[in-house]
Amino acid sequence: MPPRTTDSAPERRDDDHQRPDQETDGERSAGRGQGQAGPGTDAGAGAGRGGGPVAEAGDGPRPAPVDGAEGGAGGALDTDPVPGSAGTGGADSPGVEARAAKGTDTGTGTGTGPDAESTPGAHDRPGAGNESAAEGEPDGHGDSGPRPENDADAGERVAAVRRAADGGRRWRAVHLAGCAALLAVALTGGAIAFGGTGDGRAGAEAVSAAGAPAAGVLARGDLDAGIRSLQKHLRAQPRDFGGWATLGTAYVEQARTKGDPSRYPQAERALKRSLELDPGNDQALAGRAALAAARHDFTGALADADRALKQNPYNERALCTRIDALVELGRYEDAAEAARTADDRRPGVPVFTRYAYVEELRGDVRTARDVLERALEAADSPGDIAYVATALGQLAWNQGEYKTALGHYARALAADEDYLPALEGRARAEAANGDRAAAVEGLEQVVARFPLPGPLVALGELYEDRGADGDRAKAGDQYALVDAWTSLARAGGVNADLDSAMAAADHGDKKEALRAARAEWNRRHSVHTADALAWALHVNGRDEEALPYARRATATGYRNAGFLYHRGVIERATGNDREARDHLKAALDLNPGFSPLGAREARTALKDLKGAR
Repeated sequence: MPPRTTDSAPERRDDDHQRPDQETDGERSAGRGQGQAGPGTDAGAGAGRGGGPVAEAGDGPRPAPVDGAEGGAGGALDTDPVPGSAGTGGADSPGVEARAAKGTDTGTGTGTGPDAESTPGAHDRPGAGNESAAEGEPDGHGDSGPRPENDADAGERVAAVRRAADGGRRWRAVHLAGCAALLAVALTGGAIAFGGTGDGRAGAEAVSAAGAPAAGVLARGDLDAGIRSLQKHLRAQPRDFGGWATLGTAYVEQARTKGDPSRYPQAERALKRSLELDPGNDQALAGRAALAAARHDFTGALADADRALKQNPYNERALCTRIDALVELGRYEDAAEAARTADDRRPGVPVFTRYAYVEELRGDVRTARDVLERALEAADSPGDIAYVATALGQLAWNQGEYKTALGHYARALAADEDYLPALEGRARAEAANGDRAAAVEGLEQVVARFPLPGPLVALGELYEDRGADGDRAKAGDQYALVDAWTSLARAGGVNADLDSAMAAADHGDKKEALRAARAEWNRRHSVHTADALAWALHVNGRDEEALPYARRATATGYRNAGFLYHRGVIERATGNDREARDHLKAALDLNPGFSPLGAREARTALKDLKGAR
């Protein structure tokens, strides 16, 4: 999610493209012993048929990981301006040593976004822009900060995306050129004049100066009120570097919770201001790492996390962002080691959930479930309960345990009735469990508030599967909105290639899908990028080239029905009928409702293969 978008990344020619078997030891992720850490990461492969939900900056049923807040300089209080993300330390979990003696960690909610990373070295940030704005002066919006989200704000944001989609259908070239303007005008109606942008991973740091907003203002979950309070404080004390760091990371979280990438440039300016006041302070460096991860610049996120940890080895946000970045880069052994280090230094919900994801990606679902259940026992805030219960719901859904998943989502929504990942996850579980009407209604409500790629594609496929009058046109509208969101996200500095690749492969421009998948693979080698590239090659008729990537995607032991389905289809196309039968059957046995269209096609292909024996 960096200022530098993936569109500018060079694409290798077919004859010099690096294949999976040509990687260095440090990049190699195949092998059961190499896991992935960090729920919410690398979820982009889900946009297409057979994939799970697209997770962008923590969107989708797989919630973004939670990060803890660090104490600011000068005796600052621990604060948590992120709704529903306080991490709890000291809880026991299998395979994770919980150190209750260290006391309770107050964490902040953060998330890795969808799964993508920018070209190595792309962590440099652009200039601060309007310096008077960075000092806290109004920027012409007429108020001192973002208004609290209300129906008008949400409607304006959704209308902007829908206008972009309509424009795209009529004038594709003009649409792409005008997205930045749409983003600036429509999505920043309540944007503040100074400061930073936010992302799904950043919890706000403590405010260091006397008179700063109390920790409770942010910890209670009123993020908009907390941001306004910070703005007021910084106008009175503009040299409070801790306050600027808090504001920047709060914007990152605001971008995630509101699905609004226009907050990212704001966060960047606030964090830059903090570093100008106190170069090298770990609060701002950790916030900048979270921002880079939210923009899918995982190389930059790793660099900034390492810088923050050099200053403060116990900075929880930096520890967690480091795990997430390593996961997204496909460096799974390093990610597992980073998770162990984080558990040793700052045990709690943020680390436990990442540890659980490592185990899930290694195929150890039982341990993953045990860890999450222990984390849920330790959760004592509505936000943490909603977050961990949703992670349990996603884990159950992945295993085809739909009633169990619905139970977890019900618990999550009892804690926070508006928690978007739980709402989307519940709708997907309802669809898989045969209640298509409830699933359609649920996803319609989700996309009405947040037109993000994952739920848009899921809703479009449900329309296609239903096949009623007008449903094909309705499905097309959802896919057009994915294109619009992608353009708007890129205008906000977000690398959206993985989302674009998976959505376009099944529901858009196949050549664009391959371009985006190649660009993403050139930046990082995760199982999700391997799956995306395999599928993009397949839909472009290049199955022999696709097969090694499909095998790579399933090599860690991760039980993902979409990956198995893709591999089976590609194996069938290459004449490997026995392997194709095995993997198509495995996909349907694991999660028969993994995708309304993909599952149907898997059943048809399996029937044809059995008939040909």
